[in-house]
Amino acid sequence: MNTGAFNHITDNELLKKYRSDLNKEWLGILLQRYTLLLLGVCMKYLKNEEEAKDAVQQIFLKALNELEKYQVDYPKSWLYKIACNYCLMKIRDRKNTIELDQQDEKMLITDSDRENMEEKEMNLNLLEEAIEELNPEQKSCITLFYHHKKSYQQISEITGYSLLQVKSNIQNGKRNLKLLLLKKQTRI
Repeated sequence: MNTGAFNHITDNELLKKYRSDLNKEWLGILLQRYTLLLLGVCMKYLKNEEEAKDAVQQIFLKALNELEKYQVDYPKSWLYKIACNYCLMKIRDRKNTIELDQQDEKMLITDSDRENMEEKEMNLNLLEEAIEELNPEQKSCITLFYHHKKSYQQISEITGYSLLQVKSNIQNGKRNLKLLLLKKQTRI
């Protein structure tokens, strides 16, 4: 059918013709009139030309099915409403997909965090082993300084070592810890 030859027929007359003889070409003419309107609506919502074109096709299919089932009195506003609802559904689906992707990303971060925590735990265990291998003076000064947050003066008062001995034990203890940790890490 030449659709231009039917420009004089109103939307409601096209629907009546369709209902009388069930010829889908009448619906095709009606839908073709609103292709640009629907494309515009879909572009407004979806912001993507290919997605909008696909949406118009889906809207046409839905309209064809619905027109067979229901009496429609205002086809233009009815099609507009179908288009809006379809686009909103697509956007909602898109957001749900993004949220799922973000949840997957959070899961990956959690896995990464878990690996980091396991690595830190292993390093802490190695550090504790290395501290146990220090001589008693270095061990007590390192433990008081780093674990108990004591000052040089407080360590000197607790241990009876001079400030110079405390400082020396901490510096030598740090250097020895570093060497012990390197040895232990290369064995792993």
